[in-house]
Amino acid sequence: MLTGPAVRISPQDLNRLLKSLEVSFVALAECLVSEGYCLEMGSINAPGIHYNIRGSGRLVIKGSPPIELKPHTLVIVPPNAPFRIEADGFHRGMQNLRTVDGLLVAVSKDSILHIVAGEGDPEVMLICGYFDACYGSAVNLFGTLTTPIVEQFSEVDRLDTMLKSAIGELVTQEVGSGAMSSALLKLVIVNILRRSLHSNNVWVERFSLLRDPQIARAFAEMASNPGAPHTVNSLAQSAYLGRSAFMARFTDVVGQPPMNVLRDLRMRQAAEQLQTGQVPIEQVVRNTGYESRSSFARAFRKVFGMDPSEYRSSTA
Repeated sequence: MLTGPAVRISPQDLNRLLKSLEVSFVALAECLVSEGYCLEMGSINAPGIHYNIRGSGRLVIKGSPPIELKPHTLVIVPPNAPFRIEADGFHRGMQNLRTVDGLLVAVSKDSILHIVAGEGDPEVMLICGYFDACYGSAVNLFGTLTTPIVEQFSEVDRLDTMLKSAIGELVTQEVGSGAMSSALLKLVIVNILRRSLHSNNVWVERFSLLRDPQIARAFAEMASNPGAPHTVNSLAQSAYLGRSAFMARFTDVVGQPPMNVLRDLRMRQAAEQLQTGQVPIEQVVRNTGYESRSSFARAFRKVFGMDPSEYRSSTA
């Protein structure tokens, strides 16, 4: 197992990875739990950020030790991991907490889920955001996470302000509110991943992409500039590895061979440019590193199931 600062991803490579990371909300919720209550949440096919705004209690993920919740505790729950939130009445002699199924009591209002367990003033108040953090269809950064990440922030970090602002954007439903809320969530993700450089909790090892700095460097080369004339040899050189060792390690870490990942990254860039309607298709072909329109179209159809011109029309 890789441990210690010497094997962590460099700040420069992490910066490039963060700049090209796409973050979007799957759902956003306020969870309120009164004293003596337990809020049960079933598995959701997306990682979740759970930020405790006030109060104290526990977040318990099935199969893991209880996580103590204090103000500004942040927990990232892996995808498909059932968990429960317990208010602090347990420490006051309340052995039998009343359990509420969160998926049954969730109420959607103004694009926000409100999930309440109990009556009166809540003992614990969390903002919970379920999200995707991806590099196109190629890599889901949190997709391989199997155990929770726990970090204690403080008021000066202003993560609560960012998450409350994201809720406010979704409530207003103004033009660009979805993009703004996703941008605010990305700020939270950036704050978390910054800690991978110096946190005493060596949770960076739980990210397959980040725990191998050499492969992370090669991936950052592709993600930050997918249209460059990358080859297996040039990427292996950037990772300071031989070709065969690079191919094996990249496939093991990322889950796909490097050229497959590069194709998907290029197609993400192409899709973004096609959606604007401003860039001629021939220019999109050149920007994404393809020598001919026909080879570009074949790759695009393989990823999106349609020709580039059809895609542009369907997203206009």
